[in-house]
Amino acid sequence: MPKLFGKTYTKQEILDRVGNVMQVGGARKFLLTDGPHAGVEAVEFRTGTGFSFLAVPSRGLDITAAEHNGRSLAWLSAAGEMSPMFYEEPGFGWLRNFPGGLVTTCGLTYAGAPCEDGGERLGLHGRFSNTPASNVWVDGDWDGDDYRMWALGKIRESRLFGENLVLRRKISAILGESKLWIDDAVTNEGSQRTPHMILYHINGGFPAIDTGSRLVSPTITATPRDADAEVDKEHYYLNDPPTVGYKERCYYHDMATDAEGYVYAALINHDQQFGFYVKYKKTELPEFTQWKMNGAREYVVGMEPANCRVEGRDKERAAGRLQFLKPGETREYHLEIGVLATAEEVANFEKLVASIKAA
Repeated sequence: MPKLFGKTYTKQEILDRVGNVMQVGGARKFLLTDGPHAGVEAVEFRTGTGFSFLAVPSRGLDITAAEHNGRSLAWLSAAGEMSPMFYEEPGFGWLRNFPGGLVTTCGLTYAGAPCEDGGERLGLHGRFSNTPASNVWVDGDWDGDDYRMWALGKIRESRLFGENLVLRRKISAILGESKLWIDDAVTNEGSQRTPHMILYHINGGFPAIDTGSRLVSPTITATPRDADAEVDKEHYYLNDPPTVGYKERCYYHDMATDAEGYVYAALINHDQQFGFYVKYKKTELPEFTQWKMNGAREYVVGMEPANCRVEGRDKERAAGRLQFLKPGETREYHLEIGVLATAEEVANFEKLVASIKAA
């Protein structure tokens, strides 16, 4: 049953009090109309708890803005929800219309740094987030006393004489809860074995990120990616103030799991007792990269569960980590992202992580 405004209600009690469930929460589609955002479809989710977010069908049903009672979870770039018609694939062109946002998906056949692999030149982080979803269905309905809202769609990456992968995505939330779920299924609908890389670029921003805020995770080891990340590596989890000229630092984390195989990681501002977490299965997403970018106006920390690392497909292949999908094969990924909005919620999350590390 939804808990709204400090009280728990049945379905009937809510319906007796509103003319339309959208009065308290729900999902609805709209169209952006200005500048490089013109024509971009977006879906607004509101759960009635102060938690709201935008899923963007025009950008692979990724999630951009997200907030709780006016406090942003995500870092947003200057580009915003730019139309994928401006996508520049070669090299680092991807960065020109990277929206930041709560979740930007990288993949499906390559992710990470630009490289050349198998005679093919690959740009940064793949094509997914610049591919519009099709067959999009936005709706909500009652399931007993729970009101569930969702956006479903399909995103295809294909080319003649090459790959043909389709990702079926469901973004969902429940009235009265400050969390969302991403349920993805990637199927190889082509006739040949195809490389498969996927990374969920989860981008925390102010005020979840601020001076002294922390990454809280069941980290066993955190390995610097390069020489830049060697700087102050002992404090990989601790954020600096916004710094002009800051060089990004990336760390590869080996994470402990709970008894059911789940990893829990969060970005928490202890001064405000505010932040958010991600929960996922390590068997589905065995790699976790932390992107620590404490630059002025580029002040963001990324939590990045993935089936790969971020140095390019050529290096994944050479290291023997590159994954493939056989014709007809399907791989599933499930993530939960939720708000930590009180001192009690923060403390309970930290106790959970501590218990996982101690097990």
